[in-house]
Amino acid sequence: MPPRGVKSAKRERQYEHIKESEKKEGRSTKRAKQIAAATVNKQRRKSGETKSSRKKSSSSRKSSSRSSGKKK
Repeated sequence: MPPRGVKSAKRERQYEHIKESEKKEGRSTKRAKQIAAATVNKQRRKSGETKSSRKKSSSSRKSSSRSSGKKK
């Protein structure tokens, strides 16, 4: 089963292909699923298919004026 947010047939095929490739390499089924899910999610983020990828662009900057108190 592909990751939760995957709704396209392309990403489902990609997930299954990666999972099978990892199993052929000798990985356990559990580890193969983890690797496949992480890879598919990475590709989805990269192409802008996730909510987090849209959010990140506007709130990626943080204030650099953090003060750790007075120095003596």
